[in-house]
Amino acid sequence: MGKLTDLLQLARERGRALGLPYAGALTPAEASKVLELAPGAKLVDVRTRAELDWVGRVPGAVEIEWTQYPGGALNPNFLAQLKRQVDPEALVLFLCRSGVRSDQAARAATAAGYNGCYNVLEGFEGDKDASNQRNKVGGWRHAGLPWYQS
Repeated sequence: MGKLTDLLQLARERGRALGLPYAGALTPAEASKVLELAPGAKLVDVRTRAELDWVGRVPGAVEIEWTQYPGGALNPNFLAQLKRQVDPEALVLFLCRSGVRSDQAARAATAAGYNGCYNVLEGFEGDKDASNQRNKVGGWRHAGLPWYQS
Protein backbone atom coordinates (compact mmCIF):
# COMPACT_ATOMS: atom_id res chain seq x y z
CA MET A 1 0.00 0.00 0.00
CA GLY A 2 1.22 3.50 -0.85
CA LYS A 3 1.43 6.28 1.69
CA LEU A 4 -1.76 7.94 0.42
CA THR A 5 -3.64 4.65 0.61
CA ASP A 6 -2.34 4.08 4.14
CA LEU A 7 -3.50 7.53 5.26
CA LEU A 8 -6.95 7.12 3.73
CA GLN A 9 -7.31 3.61 5.20
CA LEU A 10 -6.42 4.94 8.64
CA ALA A 11 -8.94 7.78 8.17
CA ARG A 12 -11.66 5.31 7.09
CA GLU A 13 -10.98 3.08 10.11
CA ARG A 14 -11.11 6.10 12.41
CA GLY A 15 -14.36 7.20 10.77
CA ARG A 16 -15.93 3.76 11.27
CA ALA A 17 -14.84 3.74 14.92
CA LEU A 18 -16.47 7.16 15.36
CA GLY A 19 -19.62 6.06 13.51
CA LEU A 20 -19.24 8.72 10.82
CA PRO A 21 -21.52 8.60 7.75
CA TYR A 22 -18.75 9.95 5.48
CA ALA A 23 -15.42 8.52 4.28
CA GLY A 24 -13.31 9.26 7.35
CA ALA A 25 -11.45 11.60 9.68
CA LEU A 26 -7.88 12.90 9.45
CA THR A 27 -5.60 14.71 11.87
CA PRO A 28 -4.29 18.04 10.54
CA ALA A 29 -0.87 16.51 9.75
CA GLU A 30 -2.52 13.60 7.90
CA ALA A 31 -4.75 16.01 5.98
CA SER A 32 -1.75 18.07 4.90
CA LYS A 33 0.00 14.93 3.68
CA VAL A 34 -3.11 13.80 1.75
CA LEU A 35 -3.23 17.21 0.04
CA GLU A 36 0.42 16.82 -0.89
CA LEU A 37 0.02 13.25 -2.22
CA ALA A 38 -3.33 13.64 -4.01
CA PRO A 39 -3.14 16.65 -6.37
CA GLY A 40 -6.89 16.59 -7.07
CA ALA A 41 -7.84 16.69 -3.38
CA LYS A 42 -9.45 19.88 -2.09
CA LEU A 43 -9.37 21.41 1.35
CA VAL A 44 -12.66 23.20 1.99
CA ASP A 45 -12.43 25.69 4.86
CA VAL A 46 -15.95 26.24 6.19
CA ARG A 47 -15.12 28.94 8.75
CA THR A 48 -16.75 32.36 8.53
CA ARG A 49 -15.20 35.26 6.62
CA ALA A 50 -14.52 36.92 9.99
CA GLU A 51 -12.54 33.89 11.20
CA LEU A 52 -10.60 33.73 7.95
CA ASP A 53 -9.76 37.45 8.12
CA TRP A 54 -9.00 37.66 11.85
CA VAL A 55 -7.50 34.24 12.63
CA GLY A 56 -5.85 33.08 9.42
CA ARG A 57 -6.19 31.13 6.20
CA VAL A 58 -4.79 27.95 4.70
CA PRO A 59 -3.08 28.54 1.33
CA GLY A 60 -5.03 27.03 -1.56
CA ALA A 61 -8.13 26.19 0.47
CA VAL A 62 -11.58 26.59 -1.05
CA GLU A 63 -13.42 28.94 1.33
CA ILE A 64 -17.17 28.37 1.74
CA GLU A 65 -18.89 29.46 4.94
CA TRP A 66 -20.96 26.77 6.64
CA THR A 67 -22.51 29.37 8.95
CA GLN A 68 -22.65 33.08 8.34
CA TYR A 69 -21.23 35.88 10.45
CA PRO A 70 -22.70 37.58 12.35
CA GLY A 71 -25.55 35.54 13.74
CA GLY A 72 -24.40 32.04 12.89
CA ALA A 73 -27.23 31.21 10.48
CA LEU A 74 -26.56 28.26 8.18
CA ASN A 75 -25.37 29.29 4.74
CA PRO A 76 -28.35 28.34 2.53
CA ASN A 77 -26.07 28.28 -0.54
CA PHE A 78 -23.38 26.00 0.90
CA LEU A 79 -24.06 22.98 -1.32
CA ALA A 80 -24.55 25.10 -4.45
CA GLN A 81 -21.24 26.87 -3.78
CA LEU A 82 -19.52 23.55 -3.11
CA LYS A 83 -20.83 22.08 -6.38
CA ARG A 84 -19.55 25.12 -8.32
CA GLN A 85 -16.06 24.91 -6.82
CA VAL A 86 -15.36 21.25 -6.03
CA ASP A 87 -15.76 18.17 -8.23
CA PRO A 88 -18.02 15.58 -6.55
CA GLU A 89 -15.44 12.90 -7.48
CA ALA A 90 -12.60 14.67 -5.62
CA LEU A 91 -11.25 13.83 -2.20
CA VAL A 92 -12.70 16.64 -0.10
CA LEU A 93 -11.23 17.52 3.28
CA PHE A 94 -13.38 19.82 5.42
CA LEU A 95 -11.82 22.18 7.97
CA CYS A 96 -13.32 24.60 10.52
CA ARG A 97 -12.14 26.06 13.82
CA SER A 98 -12.43 22.88 15.94
CA GLY A 99 -13.87 20.10 13.75
CA VAL A 100 -17.58 20.52 14.54
CA ARG A 101 -18.85 22.58 11.58
CA SER A 102 -16.56 20.66 9.22
CA ASP A 103 -18.20 17.44 10.46
CA GLN A 104 -21.61 18.91 9.60
CA ALA A 105 -20.36 20.04 6.18
CA ALA A 106 -18.90 16.57 5.45
CA ARG A 107 -22.24 15.01 6.39
CA ALA A 108 -24.16 17.40 4.11
CA ALA A 109 -21.75 16.93 1.20
CA THR A 110 -21.93 13.14 1.55
CA ALA A 111 -25.73 13.28 1.53
CA ALA A 112 -25.48 15.41 -1.63
CA GLY A 113 -23.43 12.76 -3.45
CA TYR A 114 -19.82 13.52 -2.56
CA ASN A 115 -18.30 10.14 -1.67
CA GLY A 116 -14.76 11.16 -0.69
CA CYS A 117 -15.47 13.43 2.28
CA TYR A 118 -13.10 13.62 5.24
CA ASN A 119 -13.25 15.77 8.35
CA VAL A 120 -10.06 17.40 9.62
CA LEU A 121 -10.14 16.66 13.34
CA GLU A 122 -9.07 19.43 15.73
CA GLY A 123 -9.79 22.05 13.04
CA PHE A 124 -7.66 25.12 12.41
CA GLU A 125 -7.34 26.27 16.02
CA GLY A 126 -7.71 23.06 18.03
CA ASP A 127 -9.43 22.53 21.35
CA LYS A 128 -9.38 24.96 24.25
CA ASP A 129 -6.72 24.44 26.90
CA ALA A 130 -7.21 24.65 30.68
CA SER A 131 -7.07 28.47 30.41
CA ASN A 132 -9.90 28.43 27.83
CA GLN A 133 -7.47 29.44 25.04
CA ARG A 134 -7.19 27.90 21.57
CA ASN A 135 -4.10 27.32 19.38
CA LYS A 136 -2.20 25.50 22.13
CA VAL A 137 -3.88 22.08 21.98
CA GLY A 138 -4.04 20.51 18.53
CA GLY A 139 -5.23 22.09 15.32
CA TRP A 140 -3.75 23.03 11.95
CA ARG A 141 -1.81 26.05 13.23
CA HIS A 142 -0.47 24.28 16.34
CA ALA A 143 0.81 21.46 14.10
CA GLY A 144 2.94 24.02 12.25
CA LEU A 145 1.17 23.47 8.92
CA PRO A 146 1.05 26.22 6.26
CA TRP A 147 -1.20 29.19 7.01
CA TYR A 148 -1.15 32.95 6.68
CA GLN A 149 -2.97 35.99 7.95
CA SER A 150 -4.05 38.66 5.51
